[in-house]
Amino acid sequence: MRILLALLLYAVQPSGWWTEQTSGRDTNLRGVSATQNPSDKHFVIWASGSNGVVLRSVNDGNTWKQLTVEGGTDLDFRDIEAFDEKVVYLMSSGDGAKSRIYKTTNGGDSWNLQYSDKRAGFFLDSLACSSLTHCVAVSDPVDGKFLVLATDDGEHWKELPRDKMPAALPQEGVFAASGTEMIFCGKDLFFGTGGPAARIFHSKDDGLSWTVTETPLLSGNASSGIFGLACNDRGHMVAVGGDYKDPNRALRTAAYSDDSGATWKLSQNQPEDFVQPRGCFLATA
Repeated sequence: MRILLALLLYAVQPSGWWTEQTSGRDTNLRGVSATQNPSDKHFVIWASGSNGVVLRSVNDGNTWKQLTVEGGTDLDFRDIEAFDEKVVYLMSSGDGAKSRIYKTTNGGDSWNLQYSDKRAGFFLDSLACSSLTHCVAVSDPVDGKFLVLATDDGEHWKELPRDKMPAALPQEGVFAASGTEMIFCGKDLFFGTGGPAARIFHSKDDGLSWTVTETPLLSGNASSGIFGLACNDRGHMVAVGGDYKDPNRALRTAAYSDDSGATWKLSQNQPEDFVQPRGCFLATA
């Protein structure tokens, strides 16, 4: 397989504005994160994927450096959250101890393993950060409920209480698909699910309690549900999904909310006042 990375410098541009780079690595890229260097205005872009691959570019994606995570050559790095060219959180997905959270503070020269868990059912799916020291991660259900981890100092992770977490449906899970299944919208926290239903879990108190809302996105089997979430600071949200085993099916693959996720509507078009970021990066295999 190939690694493809595309850069869109503006929210709406002709297709010719996309550029494609190929590295020749045998991997599926699932995570991508970009920040802008304040000194030279170049984008610093990090990408991660299967077979332990972690990539970094400090010049808008023109050149790339492959980095090595000690002990992680066989891991599947599904999410990466970058703050600059030095500080990055990295999450792997897999059963039990193959799900891990790493951090680097020196641009990937070395990585510190911050969390792993051997319990049955533990499978990390998505990672989100609201600041340099405050991050959360979500796992598939353990003992019938989704498990959320958090760090408040950027170093130590703890499992949040689950007494106010709604029970998961049988066979319900979070797709470790895009690194956008769990997101912060201001101070609120959301994650999306799939399987028997495509649901949105919402916390207003940093993961201590949760409500859940069903969306009209495609669901009903193990390969369908929500694959990614996005939001802005005016209460607008977008959820995208579908059935990854039926990629040509366009029915019920996108929905939006105008009330911070309380209600959802199917749409063939993006809400007109939903603001896209100026820098957009796409990773694919």
